[in-house]
Amino acid sequence: MALASRILSRSRQIYASQAVFSRDNGFSVRSYAKDASPPAFKGDEMLKEIFLDVKKKYETVLSVFKREKITIDPDDPAAVTQYANVWRIARKEAGLLSDSERIQNTIDVHTRDIPDARTYLLKLQEIRIKNGLLDEIGAEKLMFEALEKVEKEIKKPLLRNDKKNMALLLAEFDKVNKKLGIKKEDLPKMEEELDLKVAKIELAEMKKDVVEAMETQLKREEFKDEKMPDVRTIDIRSFM
Repeated sequence: MALASRILSRSRQIYASQAVFSRDNGFSVRSYAKDASPPAFKGDEMLKEIFLDVKKKYETVLSVFKREKITIDPDDPAAVTQYANVWRIARKEAGLLSDSERIQNTIDVHTRDIPDARTYLLKLQEIRIKNGLLDEIGAEKLMFEALEKVEKEIKKPLLRNDKKNMALLLAEFDKVNKKLGIKKEDLPKMEEELDLKVAKIELAEMKKDVVEAMETQLKREEFKDEKMPDVRTIDIRSFM
C-alpha cells in the first residue's frame, strides 16, 4: 500500500537526519531543533543498531496509522489537519523529529562545510525547493538583498567565519523578520503551519499513487465492469 511504503521512507529519512546531525556549524540557523545523535558504534554493530532502531520506529509509526483514520483528500483542510495530527502522534510515540526539525537537520548537514554566506543561502533555497515548500512571503529575496547590501558595504564576499561582518548580516536579517512580521514567539505557529504544508503535499502524493494503482487494477479483465471508488471513501487501514 502506498501509505506503508511512504511511512517507511519517511521514517528512514527522519532517522537518517537524526543519525548524521551535528551542531558544530559556523553559522547555524536560529532554530529549535534538538540534538538527536545516537551513540558512536563501529562497523557492523553500528549498522545493526541503526537497522533495529529504524525497524522499531517504523513499526511504531505503522501501529499509529493502523488505529487512526485518515482521509485522502489534500483539498480538505480538515483532512490535512487530521493527517498532520496523526503524524504528530506517530512522531511522539516513535521518538522522531518534527518536519521543521528534520529540515533543520538537513540544513545543518548540507551546509556545515560551506564557507561563504551566499552559497549558504543558495543551499537553503535548494533544500526548500526539494522539500516542495513555497516562499510565499518572499523571505528569500529579502535575505539575498540583505546579503547584497552587506557585501557592497564590506566590498568583498561575506565569509561565515567573519564574525564581525556576519553580525551585520544577522542585523539585516532581523530587519527582514521585522518587515515580514516574524517574531520568535511565532515559531510554534510557524512549525504547525509547516506541518500542514508537508501534510498537504504528502496527501496529494498519496492520492496520486492510489488513483494510479486503482486505474491499473481496473484495466484487468476481471475488473472491467467495476467503477473506481472515491479515494476519500477508502479506509487505508484495511490495506495495512
